[in-house]
Amino acid sequence: PILVQQLFETIGRIKREEGLTVLLVEQNARAAIAQCDYGYIMEGGRIVLHGDREQLQGNQDVQEFYLGMSGAADRPSYRDVKHYRRRKRWLG
Repeated sequence: PILVQQLFETIGRIKREEGLTVLLVEQNARAAIAQCDYGYIMEGGRIVLHGDREQLQGNQDVQEFYLGMSGAADRPSYRDVKHYRRRKRWLG
């Protein structure tokens, strides 16, 4: 975790100081979204959602399935999340 934190700090510094665009592929959604200006979320090799940081952080599905911030009293089981029934809505 310390190495990952240092890596993200270095990437952020390079972005700010050099004005470079960085393509980051990361499974830790919380860390990736916190670092991005614009992001893409992929499921099964396909882009299912994209937007700027505020759009992704504010999206209910992103909060529930990727950031673990479900507001519901009864949380979905892993089996329900694995099927991810809402995917077709995003692709349509």
